Amino acid sequence: MVERSDPSALRWLIGNELRHYRNEAGKTAASAAKTIGCSAGKITHLETGRYQQQPDEISALLDFYGVARHDIERLTSLAASSNSHTWWAPWANVVPDWLKTFVGLEGLARSEFNYETALLPGLMQTAAYAHAATNSTGFVRPDHSERFVSFRVTRAQRLSQEDPLNLHAVIEESALRRRIGDSDTRREQYRHLLELGDQPNVTIQVIRAQDGAHAGVCGPFFLLHFDAARPIVYNELLEGAVYLQNPDQVSTYTMAARNLQEVAMQPEDSLALIEELLHD
Repeated sequence: MVERSDPSALRWLIGNELRHYRNEAGKTAASAAKTIGCSAGKITHLETGRYQQQPDEISALLDFYGVARHDIERLTSLAASSNSHTWWAPWANVVPDWLKTFVGLEGLARSEFNYETALLPGLMQTAAYAHAATNSTGFVRPDHSERFVSFRVTRAQRLSQEDPLNLHAVIEESALRRRIGDSDTRREQYRHLLELGDQPNVTIQVIRAQDGAHAGVCGPFFLLHFDAARPIVYNELLEGAVYLQNPDQVSTYTMAARNLQEVAMQPEDSLALIEELLHD
């Protein structure tokens, strides 16, 4: 089963928080460095997650920034939970760095909202569907295809392990109807979606063209919420990704997610539509 802990993702998450609080306090990297007796370069490395952040350093820096005690305790506790295990290590040579960061964060998240337009969410894909989708895009080398699919399947265990991720997916109907693989592949995928939809930690909503305008004009996106860190928005590009953690930006995407949920079909009606597609 997939382990939630991922030290590289933890460092990235903590680093973003440190940079946010330093900027909010109007402090320079040089002044922060004097607080813990290091170079300004080390502060930069702590904020980018290149260096492991130590609880005592985090506490001293956040105290210097004037951060509330409960937030200091939250981040020092997060730093103390890091260990040496990185679940995606066996696939390190087939998974791009920007995706490693995301799946690491996904492993730490309490909940995830995902809006998809062209393909079904990666966490919900069967092995056959993932294989067909991977081969169709051409973004993965043919000799890496099988291993990348096994990575996706392992990643999906996050939905069924102890203390699973709470996933809310809003999927465009066109993604459901897109011809990925053969008819058997699609039927297996529909059955898998129906099984996932019965899980208490998974919510599926389908949004149709006739449902009208909605706030998803920005395209597919992910919204991750954590127990011990501020939420993050993830936007995937063709050859990279954009991570947003500014509260105003996250608030905009949170409103977009709420609008999509309001416009889309209700979960029970969405599952009924998938059932119809299964028997078409």
